[in-house]
Order: sequence, then structure tokens, then C-alpha cells
Amino acid sequence: MTNNVDFKGFIQVALVVRDIEKAAETWAKFFNVPKPEIRDNKPTHNPNLTYRGKEAYYGLKFAVIQAGNFVVELHEPDEHDSTFKEFLDKHGNGVHHLGFCVGERRDAVIGELEEMGYEMRTIGYYPGSSWTIVDCEDDLGVNLNIKPKA
Repeated sequence: MTNNVDFKGFIQVALVVRDIEKAAETWAKFFNVPKPEIRDNKPTHNPNLTYRGKEAYYGLKFAVIQAGNFVVELHEPDEHDSTFKEFLDKHGNGVHHLGFCVGERRDAVIGELEEMGYEMRTIGYYPGSSWTIVDCEDDLGVNLNIKPKA
């Protein structure tokens, strides 16, 4: 790749789980940290969030365990179609994506990955940044999350 992703930008491991309460409690014990807050984001129509090229509509329980500049994210999807439900249905509990912060090179990295044949599974925009889940499961064994800012 011309726009390589380097290890300095490695910021997250995201897990999809069927039971976020159990996973959050177990990971907290493992790391000897307080159990993280679990946010329950209900499904909403959001034109700034897409899944497989269409506006996404799904809910997600979400928790973050902070480890310095690195995070472990836990995701429990609802019954609506999403990248997280797709992964859970296909694989069960597991590592959904690795996240990388690439700064201003975000569009160049995404463009190169598309040219390599990797589909953009989910794109989300929020104030000040964005996240893009790139479908690399077949080749890398995991998806990638490409972000301009952490």
C-alpha cells in the first residue's frame, strides 16, 4: 500500500458479544479495573451512519475499557441489520475489528483499500471525526476501523 497503516495508530480492539453484561464484568476482572459503563443506544434513523451502502438503523449496547491511549470496546448488537449483528451471526463472540487512527490520510487509505477490493461495510460520521469499518474478514480474519481521529 502507498498509504500504509502503521502501528503508532493502533488504537482499539473491538469485540462483538452476545452478553455485554457478562463480558464487561469478566474483562474488568481480567484487567483489574472497574466494570465499564454500558451505554444502550436505541435504534434511530441517522443519515450519517450507513451499513452496506444504505442508511443504517440499529441499536447497540456499547462499553469501553480504557487502557492508556488504547481501548477495548465491547459491542452487543440488537436484532436489526448492522456490521456487528452480521459478524455475531456469522462467527459468534469474537474480535470484530482492529481500529487505526490515520489522521488526514483517512480518505487515501480508504480509497486504496477499496481499490484492493475491500468493501466499506459501515461508515459513521460524528462531530469532529468518523469511523469506517472495512470488510477484510476473509483475508485478514478481522475487519478494520479506519479513523482520522481517535
